[in-house]
Amino acid sequence: MAKTGKVGFEQALERLEAIVEEMSSNELTLETRLKRFEEGVTLVRECAKQLEGAAKRVEVLVKGSGAKGETRLFDEVRERLREAAGGDYAVSGDDAPGEAA
Repeated sequence: MAKTGKVGFEQALERLEAIVEEMSSNELTLETRLKRFEEGVTLVRECAKQLEGAAKRVEVLVKGSGAKGETRLFDEVRERLREAAGGDYAVSGDDAPGEAA
């Protein structure tokens, strides 16, 4: 996949599925597998950023509607994003060192 800027969420998921399928075969060289892995990590991070942005937008809408206690879903989403990115992705609301909570 050519790196031509921001990839749509659905397109990135489709490419991730294709990468998983490719890597499941025994036909790729080690170098090709490493390239696919690198591409996959980049796509996962982009998806995580897009999901975080969507979560923020929904959270703003929920808070603006006066609903309370509806952000638990986003705490779960944040944890899944962190796991998907291998713990290498900080999302808003994290208590990262050196940042105000």
